[in-house]
Amino acid sequence: MNDTLDRKYARMQAILRELRSVAVAFSGGVDSSLVLKAAVDTLGAPQTVAVTGRSASLASGELEAARKVAAAIGVEHVVLDTNEFDNPNYVSNPANRCYFCKTTLYTRLKKFVADRGLNAIVNGVIADDLGDYRPGLDAAREHGVRAPAAEAGLTKADVRALAKCLGLEVFDKPASPCLSSRVPYGEMVTPEKLRMIEAGELFLRGLGIGQCRVRHHGDMARIEVEPPAIPRLADPLLARQIDQHFRSLGYRHVALDLRGFRSGSMNEPLLIHLAH
Repeated sequence: MNDTLDRKYARMQAILRELRSVAVAFSGGVDSSLVLKAAVDTLGAPQTVAVTGRSASLASGELEAARKVAAAIGVEHVVLDTNEFDNPNYVSNPANRCYFCKTTLYTRLKKFVADRGLNAIVNGVIADDLGDYRPGLDAAREHGVRAPAAEAGLTKADVRALAKCLGLEVFDKPASPCLSSRVPYGEMVTPEKLRMIEAGELFLRGLGIGQCRVRHHGDMARIEVEPPAIPRLADPLLARQIDQHFRSLGYRHVALDLRGFRSGSMNEPLLIHLAH
């Protein structure tokens, strides 16, 4: 690690020491994995619990992946069913959908930390997240959730570098936000739609496509992949295979987005509106 990373990591550890014992809102991604590792190394495993929220919006493989990371770090891992699909404010999929999701999660976590006698909830939010449209940050503030990585100024590049130095296998894991993020705001989120999305992305990964998103637009699937992979998916033979599979999932139209993969692309119309 270089001096800048050393200072940032030391700052994150200092924040964790102040908290003394924590429940880490743990997705199994690189950001929350780094916070979890830092908490265990700084406070000890008895003072740290990894907690993952489980619902229909969590891709099926992500929970098992989170379990493996927590086991490798050597910390207790708890799964809480969050049931946000019982909340009509979430299901209706407004622009602040994430607020209702995180409110449900943090409400459950507040009770959990109280029951376990822990001092605080921390999450994996990083400095880069603070410049994006993330309503979930409001829910975190309302519930007193701390973000030690963001408070220490850690960026995504910092997090990946630190995770690699600390031996975390997920240091290069692609971001995997909840499946509901693939549905346009205002279009109702249902477990059936999310299963279609997940099945489509699993199929693409089975073709060797690493970073991909299936954006659900009614009866049309809009596929985003990294730009170098676009010519391969546009090949007539493979395109026909993809089209047939997606139709078997229930889509009537399949589109390849020529702009390529963009994290948070569903926010683009909203950000344009806010800018005006």
